[in-house]
Amino acid sequence: MLEDLDKSTLNFNQDSLLLLNVSLAIIMFGVALDLKTKDFKYIGNNPKPFILGIISQFFFLPLLTLLLVTTIQPPPSVALGMFLVAACPGGNVSNFMTYLAKGNTALSVSLTAFSTAFSIFLTPLNFALWSRLYEPSANLLREISLSYYEVFQTVALILGIPLLLGMYINHKFPAWSGKATKILKPMSILIFAAFVVIAFAGNYNLFLKFISLIFLWVLGHNFVALLSGFTLARAGKLSLEDTKTLTIETGIQNSGLALVLIFTYFEGLGGMAIIAAWWGIWHIISGMTIAFSWKSFAGKKLKPIFEK
Repeated sequence: MLEDLDKSTLNFNQDSLLLLNVSLAIIMFGVALDLKTKDFKYIGNNPKPFILGIISQFFFLPLLTLLLVTTIQPPPSVALGMFLVAACPGGNVSNFMTYLAKGNTALSVSLTAFSTAFSIFLTPLNFALWSRLYEPSANLLREISLSYYEVFQTVALILGIPLLLGMYINHKFPAWSGKATKILKPMSILIFAAFVVIAFAGNYNLFLKFISLIFLWVLGHNFVALLSGFTLARAGKLSLEDTKTLTIETGIQNSGLALVLIFTYFEGLGGMAIIAAWWGIWHIISGMTIAFSWKSFAGKKLKPIFEK
């Protein structure tokens, strides 16, 4: 059964892939329209939470993913999917969840934008590095012969250009940006949600066959991601608001980007695609649950994780 997952592929046409690319670009454009000068000043005045957030996103999470994969030893295609999701930047819905949780929204927006900008280089690099440290996934990668330069180009095109364009327009036309982002954000999220539904509908039997295993793998991986942000924030003695933000930012990954890369360069490889698609659904459920649970903790303090 597990061998079938490595050999299976998801049915997906070019029109659907174009729709996903466009929706991701719109999402990133909407995030950039929210970036203001005060966000940059906030980072300059409070660098510690930002630096810890970047470390959690691009080092701690991939490291914990490697430990998890080594422990549970999933099929190679599933491991590749987990490494790719871990290498992606945070998803923009994390900003909304942070706001609901009464976390540090300015920090959340800044981390999303900057992790996305860094991901142009770090997503291909991290995926190449960590996936080769698990032998089964490394062997599968050698069979695929992936071009990391092409991955870099794709990430730059989908995320980098909309980010720069959105920041430029926000600087030149701040009033218009404020109105546009209120429309673009919900619209892009609805488009992405529709895409996920279409992907599930077109591959219903395949999802049904493997969902019991996929659910447990994604559940464990998402828990590791949330734990990564929370643990690093507490070890850094951050405030409760910043702790909420780092937890959510690390636990909400841009699975849409992972799907684009999977369908573009891995031909919809079954284990990878199902992991990324289910992650896109599950992290919204887990993130919203945490956000509403934490909403009542506004203004309270957490005990230091390390006490003498």
